[in-house]
Amino acid sequence: MDSGFWTDCGNLRVIFTIWLHRASFFGSVFTIMRPSEALATHRAALRQLISRHGLARPRVFGSVLTGSDTEQSDLDLLVDPSESTSLFTIAGLQIDAEKLTGVTVSVSTPDGLPPKFRDQVLRQAEPL
Repeated sequence: MDSGFWTDCGNLRVIFTIWLHRASFFGSVFTIMRPSEALATHRAALRQLISRHGLARPRVFGSVLTGSDTEQSDLDLLVDPSESTSLFTIAGLQIDAEKLTGVTVSVSTPDGLPPKFRDQVLRQAEPL
């Protein structure tokens, strides 16, 4: 879960990430399934959820896209933020998407991707 909002947050990122994982674990019932299976089941509802959070152009990347995901993999989502998008918008989407799908979800924005592989992800990501 890396977004451009994290770049200047230092220790706050670690604290907030721990909080998110605890909130996700205790707030949801996770089932044992591959993220690709969860995506196939919840694709339409996930698109609506992303739209309700005011985010645009949802895309999938990572192991789900390549077909190499396992039960331990996460669902990697790439979204374009609006001018009003905040860290809480991204975190809220992550939590809601995890509750919906029952799998771990990572939400990123293009600027939040590490420069090392940003261009590759942007080329390979496919529309949700």
